[in-house]
Amino acid sequence: MDKTQRVDDMGSRDVARASVMLAMTRTREEERRFKEEYAEEGIRTAAVDFGGEFLPSVSRIVERAVIAAKREGVIADTSHEEGVVAGATHEAIMQISAKAMGLNVGGKIGIARCEQHVAVSLFLAIGLVHLNEICLGMSHRSV
Repeated sequence: MDKTQRVDDMGSRDVARASVMLAMTRTREEERRFKEEYAEEGIRTAAVDFGGEFLPSVSRIVERAVIAAKREGVIADTSHEEGVVAGATHEAIMQISAKAMGLNVGGKIGIARCEQHVAVSLFLAIGLVHLNEICLGMSHRSV
């Protein structure tokens, strides 16, 4: 199957899976390897770490996702595409907000795009000191 056929067969599930897998990478080397593999399949990706107190961090998490997506060429520098990533990131945050309220969070954001499909995943630890809950939030948007 050539690259054009693979891109045509890509759907929201494939892009969502890519964002989740990227968010779950343990090292920069593993992240780089995943990015290269997904690029060969026609999926553009970005990832960025985050951490801190949950409530004050919400806007920074959204901002970091948008900046990473633009920096890595996942989205264009337009308000429409920035809004797609910001909205998907915010939705993913809302999926984990009940568990994170008042606690510290730390983890990684994975962003993936193929054609009109954009997915953002947050894979994070929530808690105090060493008593952590592990959470995953994921959202999809179309451009």
